[in-house]
Amino acid sequence: MVYDDMNGMKKAISIIIIDDHPLFRQGVVDALSIQDDFLVVAESADGIEGLRLIRGIRPMVAIVDVNLPGLNGLQLTNQLKLEKIATRILLLTAYDDSEQKIHAMQVGASGYLTKDISPETLIDDIIAVTDGKYIVGEDVFDRRGISEWLDTKTDLALRNYSIPGDPYQPLSEREMQILVHVAHGFSNKEIASNLKISHQTVKNHVTAVLRKLGVNDRTQAAIFAIRRGWVRIYETNTELTE
Repeated sequence: MVYDDMNGMKKAISIIIIDDHPLFRQGVVDALSIQDDFLVVAESADGIEGLRLIRGIRPMVAIVDVNLPGLNGLQLTNQLKLEKIATRILLLTAYDDSEQKIHAMQVGASGYLTKDISPETLIDDIIAVTDGKYIVGEDVFDRRGISEWLDTKTDLALRNYSIPGDPYQPLSEREMQILVHVAHGFSNKEIASNLKISHQTVKNHVTAVLRKLGVNDRTQAAIFAIRRGWVRIYETNTELTE
């Protein structure tokens, strides 16, 4: 399977791999590089660098880990959507979580796949999203189908939350920084000091995070983030303050 360019010529599907686990990333690169119709044009272990590469190269497909240093896969995907960059994002994760699937598709992903996927299935899914399809696990949707799937899943999820609002609204970069600190047990005062913002600003961000995640307190927010791989509990204090 190849892609038509403006002149009717055939060209390979260009792909970027963004994953911070070297062995896994190399395995994906090796599996895709032997395909004549695929061209792996770059790889990265960091979300911020990955975003920079996608902006510069504009590949057809990016395979992105959800749990990345710098900028996680959901934030990266949402930023590309805001910038109207047409690269199709396939999110790969070890967390087969129904809520995260909804979040991923709402922020603009073309697919949400677990890391136990076979190389053959990954190849088929890359071709499918290049053709405009959407993949959630083993399910394949067209644009109308994914919209209907999101509507149904979101309506069901909202009925399970006590706080009004959309629990799948993506967090901003600053809100994600706040959530990381909360998960590590920092007080509002400590967060304000680390991020060099006011105590009231921290309180406002924490309130927004709780509302967006649909949780009642900081502990629930921390558990929510850790279970979904959004927060690395082994990050050092230096990394948190950078």
